[in-house]
Amino acid sequence: MGHGPRYRGPKMDAGFVPKVSIRVCVSEKDKPAAVEAILGAARTGEVGDGKIFIYPVAEVIRVRTGETGAAAL
Repeated sequence: MGHGPRYRGPKMDAGFVPKVSIRVCVSEKDKPAAVEAILGAARTGEVGDGKIFIYPVAEVIRVRTGETGAAAL
C-alpha cells in the first residue's frame, strides 16, 4: 500500500452551510441600525442564517493614535 491518506469511510456531504463570522463594534446609538442592516442582508428564512451576539465593550483604544472611547470607533 502507498503512504498517502487513508479514509475509514466514504466522503459525504453532511448538508452543512458554510459559515462566515463578522465582528463589528458600533456605538450604542448605532446598535439598532447595525442589527437591522445585518438582519436585512443575512436573513433568508433558511436553516443556517446565523445568530447575532451582542456584547458590551468595556473599553476601546485606537493603537495608532491612543484615542479612547467613542473617538476610537
